[in-house]
Amino acid sequence: MIHKFILFLVLGVDALVLLFQTSEVSISYDEALFLYGDISFLQLLIKTSLYFFGQNDFALRLPMIFLHISSALLLYKISKKYLIDAQSRLWLVVVFVLLPGVISSALLVNSAGLVIFGLLVFVYIYENYAANAQYIFLFTLCLIDSDFAYLFLALIFYGLYIKDKIMIGISSILFLLSVYFYGLDIYGMPSGYFLDIIGIYSAVFTPIVFIYLFYVLYRRYFTKDIDLLWFVATTALVFSILLSFRQRVDIEHFAPYVILALPLAARTFVNSYRVRLRVFRRNYRNIFTVSLIFLFCNALLVFFNKELYLFVENPKTHFAYKMHIAKEVAEKLQEQGIDCIHTDKELALRLRFYGVHNCDSYILKEKELNDLSNENDVTISYKNRHIFNSYVTKVNKL
Repeated sequence: MIHKFILFLVLGVDALVLLFQTSEVSISYDEALFLYGDISFLQLLIKTSLYFFGQNDFALRLPMIFLHISSALLLYKISKKYLIDAQSRLWLVVVFVLLPGVISSALLVNSAGLVIFGLLVFVYIYENYAANAQYIFLFTLCLIDSDFAYLFLALIFYGLYIKDKIMIGISSILFLLSVYFYGLDIYGMPSGYFLDIIGIYSAVFTPIVFIYLFYVLYRRYFTKDIDLLWFVATTALVFSILLSFRQRVDIEHFAPYVILALPLAARTFVNSYRVRLRVFRRNYRNIFTVSLIFLFCNALLVFFNKELYLFVENPKTHFAYKMHIAKEVAEKLQEQGIDCIHTDKELALRLRFYGVHNCDSYILKEKELNDLSNENDVTISYKNRHIFNSYVTKVNKL
């Protein structure tokens, strides 16, 4: 009972921190494109939230936070197969919610959070329900998002490994249907993006966690200790690395799959720790402690990112700049009685979410940060540091 209480306490604090963060960020251009672009399941989910809770950042990000918390609960349940004691499963959940990539998927409106949730639901169904339920859910995933194509590809290899002809056949059909309807993001000529993708994976998981995940997947291959999670995580990782030799890889399509290797890594770590005498366990405790410190530091950087503007010479180089200023600019314009304006297309689409539409009655133009000469300036500052400066010009129509 105490472990369940701690689990819900951890997830409760996580949810509260994420909800607080919704007031600290604005809708990004990519999110606005997603919201006002082609229809999708996730878009319908977001618009349903906006319909019930209003046009605001809370309603925009609430579905992603819900998917994130649900994913953490599913991970806890799935990990029972790999970790006997509840304490180890709790630590696994803590690592999961602190991963930089997971935090991003919980806040940003994109497919990553949905894919993580979908993958964990499938694994849970696979381990607890009959085959019919698995294949019905796989068909549903095919309709929901194009990123599940890599799951179908992994299941083809897994079906070959366990000699399941039905799984091979259904997964092949679903993979071909997914490619037919959505396409496969392969393009370009051979290029050298291998180091780039390794660096991005290291940023998403932190270097220590990613190296250990890679080591566990590699080790299990040679010991033949492989199962569904191994095939799903390894297929996506290997495919993304192969793609990196010819094109720049969008990591959000692949990182959710590698996250499924966490229970495998936790089991390997716990087993290695317990088979050693107490005196030889210190190195393992130190590695785990250092990993947690890195995760906490990364989480703090994400949650208190505005303080970093004090140390960045050019605000636009800040990693979260694309998630800032739009809401504040809209509020400043509305204070001046302006509810429509002409500006660059990216900012215009972001302002649309906050009720400032595009028109030619006013023009908003950006200028130097230190130029505060115009009384119609729209200046945004964080922590007493100017990060955006522009002026409004009224267009006189004859």
